Amino acid sequence: MRSRRALLYMPGDDWKKITKALTLGVDCICMDMEDGAAASRKAEARETIARALRELDFGTAEKLARINGIGTGLEADDLAVVLPFHPDGVVLPKAETPEQVAWVSEKIEAAELKNGWPVNSIRMILVVESARGILNLKELAAHPRLDALIFGAEDYAASIGATRTAESLEVLYARSALVTAAAAHGLQAIDLVTVDFRDPQLARRDALFGAQLGYTGKQVIHPAQVEPVQDAFTPNNEAIAYAKRVVQTFEMNQARGTGAYDLDGKMIDLPLLKSAQNVLERARAAGKA
Repeated sequence: MRSRRALLYMPGDDWKKITKALTLGVDCICMDMEDGAAASRKAEARETIARALRELDFGTAEKLARINGIGTGLEADDLAVVLPFHPDGVVLPKAETPEQVAWVSEKIEAAELKNGWPVNSIRMILVVESARGILNLKELAAHPRLDALIFGAEDYAASIGATRTAESLEVLYARSALVTAAAAHGLQAIDLVTVDFRDPQLARRDALFGAQLGYTGKQVIHPAQVEPVQDAFTPNNEAIAYAKRVVQTFEMNQARGTGAYDLDGKMIDLPLLKSAQNVLERARAAGKA
């Protein structure tokens, strides 16, 4: 599965910004037909994204297309225009029911079969951003085409009547529910947007807390947020070295028939081994181990 430490949104109708994204070293570029495109420019966003998929070299960056939500009357045209150019994945906003997910997946599969592409070669990522979506996480996360879940904090807060704060305690339940559902189904979890894009350190702080919660990446809306977010979701050298020591000493103690053991004053057992393995997995995904 690809590394998605930073999922960068670019307006789908802005060719200049899409090409700029290619220079940022970002893991994942999401070209947006939904919130990133004005109502009067939806058709232009579709065509611009199709052109980008056809003409641009994204290098190692994942290329995603975010369609408009189910029920807007725009979603079918969005898919019809961009799918023939094989994005790496489709992002479905405002996901609430498994029927919505199945409908999009069926459209993707039809394009795969028509073009002779492997089934499931185009992945799906869901943005869960409403009370109903959070309650239906168990069913939403079970679809086999999914790679990741995204938490949409702003829309979620609006859906329950909460007031957004810098501490984000008002969305902590939903934020935790999403990362739990993602882990249960082997999916990546992409954290909320830091809307104050003028403060990269705020993005870093939010990203570090998201990583503590178990998120594997974060949504990014400005180039200045890319580096601090990628750094926050990349284990540092000290963390990698310690994780390697945990794995090595655990294996040694298991070979001796020892269960839990002491390492630098900490009791190491199976859960801490799993945590160390997670650190090394994130490091490998970031190209550090």
